[in-house]
Amino acid sequence: MSAHQYDHGHTVAGWAGCGIATVGAGVAGLGVCTVSGVLVAGGSAIGVVGLLVTWALHLAGWGKGPGVRPRAEWDWRVRDSAAPGGHEECLGCRLAGRGRRAGRSGRAVVPSMPVQREGEPETAAAVGADSVR
Repeated sequence: MSAHQYDHGHTVAGWAGCGIATVGAGVAGLGVCTVSGVLVAGGSAIGVVGLLVTWALHLAGWGKGPGVRPRAEWDWRVRDSAAPGGHEECLGCRLAGRGRRAGRSGRAVVPSMPVQREGEPETAAAVGADSVR
């Protein structure tokens, strides 16, 4: 369980994508320094692979949708229980055909992110703790 009073959003998908993108940026940066178009293109390709890996992990439940997750899912090693149905406000889920709002298809959308459970009050210090002022 996290020692923090709010959801950081750290996930396996986020860590993996960040790691792969960092390697890609390093390769592309090396290509710029050595004036090598092959390395710049390779670094860019690694960045695209990082994006696709992050998206695939998110769809598999190792990512996080918009909003606060239930307290039991705050740890980064816990899969997202709402992932199979898709997250309503998530671009990645909509691109994969999940979590669409009622519209052309006429299907109603069931909210996929549960609200904060009773007995888990939000502390006043945690409210807005991540906001930039």
